[in-house]
Amino acid sequence: MIYIEQLNYAYGHKHVLKNIQLEFPAHQFSVILGRNGCGKSTLFKLMAGLEQTTDGQVLYAGRALENIKGKERAALLGFLPQFHKTVFPFLVKDVVITGRAAFSRFRPSKQDWDMVDQALVDLDIEHLKERPYTELSGGERQLVMIARILVQAPKVILLDEPTNHLDVYYQSYLMKKLRQLSRQNFTVIAIMHDPNLAFLFADHLFFMREHEVIRPDSKARLTDPKFLKSVYDVEFHEAMIQDKTIVIPDHSWL
Repeated sequence: MIYIEQLNYAYGHKHVLKNIQLEFPAHQFSVILGRNGCGKSTLFKLMAGLEQTTDGQVLYAGRALENIKGKERAALLGFLPQFHKTVFPFLVKDVVITGRAAFSRFRPSKQDWDMVDQALVDLDIEHLKERPYTELSGGERQLVMIARILVQAPKVILLDEPTNHLDVYYQSYLMKKLRQLSRQNFTVIAIMHDPNLAFLFADHLFFMREHEVIRPDSKARLTDPKFLKSVYDVEFHEAMIQDKTIVIPDHSWL
């Protein structure tokens, strides 16, 4: 679905992406991991069209993103940024319905409102429907913004740190939901910090370090402690939980 070819990017003289070469399969749940400042969010801005590519390409099903505009782009791509806020006390239902703006010309139909109701039910937040958005907790706001993307019904969903502000229950709930969406003809790509959540739920994992994509050598696994140390500069230990592998940071040096 998405092919990134030799992508470079800089803010002035500061290079933040170097020779990024990635392919994200359609109808799969992919996660990008790495330390703060390694270039993940900038990569997402380029993939979402919020920054213009100047060196390299971002292709969706073989088409350059800059050639996909308006309603066609809204039907292709939904993006949840890392930070979002509003100063106006709009009701939750009115925030979510804005996800249909590109299709309804701000005159939502009954079908549009039905999609709002379904998205709220799917995320288990229908009880928030009549609440002012500004009165919600950080985690509740995050789920509302994800519902807004769901009513947009794009083919590709980009989520920059979607588990931010969510408690343990909703982290697990949301990750299961994202994996489920990928099985319902959505292509889901997320930036995350927690490798264990990614190991448990994602189909594909990609790692970045110092503005580049890095991969383990041919004999190493993604959960290999030596490889993860090269990503995070922290020692890790592996552990098995039933048939799943998780990693535990080594705090012996503290």
